[in-house]
Amino acid sequence: METRNPMPLIYKILQPSEWEAMQAQGHLTGAPVDIADGYIHFSTARQVRETAARHFSQARELILLAVDAEALGGSLKWEPSRGGDLFPHLYAILPLAQVRAVHPLCLGGDGVHQFPAELDE
Repeated sequence: METRNPMPLIYKILQPSEWEAMQAQGHLTGAPVDIADGYIHFSTARQVRETAARHFSQARELILLAVDAEALGGSLKWEPSRGGDLFPHLYAILPLAQVRAVHPLCLGGDGVHQFPAELDE
């Protein structure tokens, strides 16, 4: 059964080239994995560190988008994934106008991505 998650912001990790393409096109259709799966993968603030560690561990420079989940409307579905945890999946393109914040996501000397302080609040 699908339920709504109360978190106001959800997060998308992109390669710098994907972010550049999104800016040029005014929207994101998804990274290759998103296109293959048929939806754009997002994570909540609680999930995004593990997403980075599992899927982007070797990437030195990434872009972290913060998106208002409510603004995506009914195209955003909360579905079980890793360990049954509910993840936000967008079954539509992501308009650039829905991006609320953009953060560089760099790999620290300890091999862990350095996330913005807002995710610790």
